[in-house]
Amino acid sequence: MKTIIQDVAALFETHFNALHEVLFHAPGRVNLIGEHTDYNNGFVLPCAIDRGTYLAIKTREDNLIRVVAGNLSNAASEWPASLPVEHDKNNAWADYIRGVTEQLLKQGHTLKGMDIAVLGNVPQGAGLSSSASFSVGFATACNAINTLGLSPTEVALCCQAAENEFAGCNCGIMDQLISAAGEAGHALLINCGDYSYEPYAIPEDLAIMIIDSKVKRGLVDSEYNTRRKQCEEAALIMGVSSLRDATLSLLAESKNKMTDEVFRRAKHVITENQRTIDAAEALANKNYTLLNKLMAESHISMRDDFEVTTSQIDLLVDLVGEHLDNDGGVRMTGGGFGGCVVALVPKVKAEAISNAILKPYKEATNLDAETHICLASAGAASLNT
Repeated sequence: MKTIIQDVAALFETHFNALHEVLFHAPGRVNLIGEHTDYNNGFVLPCAIDRGTYLAIKTREDNLIRVVAGNLSNAASEWPASLPVEHDKNNAWADYIRGVTEQLLKQGHTLKGMDIAVLGNVPQGAGLSSSASFSVGFATACNAINTLGLSPTEVALCCQAAENEFAGCNCGIMDQLISAAGEAGHALLINCGDYSYEPYAIPEDLAIMIIDSKVKRGLVDSEYNTRRKQCEEAALIMGVSSLRDATLSLLAESKNKMTDEVFRRAKHVITENQRTIDAAEALANKNYTLLNKLMAESHISMRDDFEVTTSQIDLLVDLVGEHLDNDGGVRMTGGGFGGCVVALVPKVKAEAISNAILKPYKEATNLDAETHICLASAGAASLNT
């Protein structure tokens, strides 16, 4: 069976009538707990997964960047690596890497031209960060090919700025940082206030199960930016720089100064930060009963206080929960409004749980959910030995 590396190499050869020189890869991610806390300078606990974006690249003599996207019917976009960087009105996907080009040029870097073929196996629109994987893979390639000397954190910050300022989504740092800095076999407890992170091993007896609800979502066109504004409003009312610095007692004191909706948004973030720290310790101690409780509370908070789940997502969480005996956890993952559920389940139960949930979910929703058993993987890197 052909591999995705062989496929992206063949795509390059077919489209550019040449052989590629180098290969790069950047993973997608799943967030185990800590949702909508990243842009509030809080804590998140994601891991990179063994699904990602692959780039076959050949440098050019000029400064033209040409990209063909295999997952989008071989749509192509090209632009010069010089300021100002323009939007491609016909290919919105290219904004994620055109924006990276702009950020690197603004930092004073000079970039070589490149021909690039891109192919990914992160389900698009599922909330597993296909867009961050794409931009981090491109930025990692630019960093290596042009010997820019950027750290994984600096690569992530560049990609975040590109998504915020060029692609138009006010995302936090989590997706880009875990894609750039992930560690095999580990989740990273990331402090989004100072970008520091600490690895926590995923216990060997647990499987990372990701269940794609097939309810498509898109951050730029969703209510993501609205939630961010509500969080900023709550922080302003409480007189703190971000919800990271808020407490439940301070929130209670300020309740009569904000709408019920804004109050509940803040309550989610404040409680989710503590749950995330506690979940990292639960993993370290293999305290699965506590992990189960924390992930359940996280989902309820996202459903009732942050209001980003859907009926289909809630159903999947309930179906998985029926088969867990406090020996794992399950919750919605990602920005919300569709996408995926993440479950940490005993490896010995993984296949049975997957088989048990798909039929009742189909009967209730007429959607064919898809399960993925993923490994916690390393961050973006060259694939050339």
